[in-house]
Amino acid sequence: MTPKFYTLVAAAALVAGGASAGTLDDVKAAGKLKCGVSQGLPGFSTPDDSGKWTGLDVDYCRAVAATVLDDPEAVEFVSLSAKDRFTALSSGEIDILSRNTTWTITRDTDLGITFTGVSYYDGQGMMVPASLGVTTALELDGATICTNTGTTTELNITDYFTQHGMSFELVALENSDEVIAAYGAGRCDVFTTDRSGVAAERLKLADPDAHVVLPETISKEPLGPSVRADDKQWERVSKWVLNALIEAEEYGITSANVDEMMTSENPSVQRILGAGDNDYGAPMGLTKDWAARAIKAVGNYGEIYDRNVGPDTPLKLDRGVNNLWNNGGFMYAPPIR
Repeated sequence: MTPKFYTLVAAAALVAGGASAGTLDDVKAAGKLKCGVSQGLPGFSTPDDSGKWTGLDVDYCRAVAATVLDDPEAVEFVSLSAKDRFTALSSGEIDILSRNTTWTITRDTDLGITFTGVSYYDGQGMMVPASLGVTTALELDGATICTNTGTTTELNITDYFTQHGMSFELVALENSDEVIAAYGAGRCDVFTTDRSGVAAERLKLADPDAHVVLPETISKEPLGPSVRADDKQWERVSKWVLNALIEAEEYGITSANVDEMMTSENPSVQRILGAGDNDYGAPMGLTKDWAARAIKAVGNYGEIYDRNVGPDTPLKLDRGVNNLWNNGGFMYAPPIR
């Protein structure tokens, strides 16, 4: 049965007058892209000390802005709770949602939105205080668990504990900072969200080293951007910007060598960058160098990953399944041709 929350969001999508087709023209006319992001998730979407938004999800939106407006800074970032994110998109408050959001069948069919790809393959994890002495999630019978309301984590944790015949008490809060604060204050025994989110939120604790991430991954969480389902042109723009960033890594195109690669004799590189007579932007309402703009602004997928969440960042996340398909991972983009 469809959760009541999703039904309400779907109804809002039908009523919303702002969610009409023509988003690309609207963004061009406004001179900025309205991008829905988190309330502050390090590595994915969070403002730095100067107030500038950074992160993997943020860089994707900057890539879209560079593609459409030739300006990666022409983005208005709208901070949204997990509960409010889909309503904000379906109502037209934002143009695109890039907010560590899991692609599921319910979200893709019932909410008036459509996902345009996977920008990060994840799975749900759990964190506990080291002092609890727990080494596996199977030792958590009777635990109190903190998480965000309006997320797949609520459903997954229920499934996991039911499957293993364990009881638990759920503390679900709307604001992400409230959730990690409640856990840090000892209101619950366990903090759970996507494993990348666990790593990010752990950094907000007074003593991160006093907390351990349990080994279990209890779900599949393909995270990616989404747009309104009533606008195929904008859906294609969103989809192919992400594909181009992945393709660029595969072919060695970086933010530093885009201009040099314009003269490459590799036909695939020429198609990606719109070199010569190649123009795959026109059918989408974009310039022929649409992908080159995005790559020059934020780099290829690998550059974005390494800069925001990679081993040399505070999150220290290995590429793992987020490696390219030809390097043992899942990242695979349809060809630009």
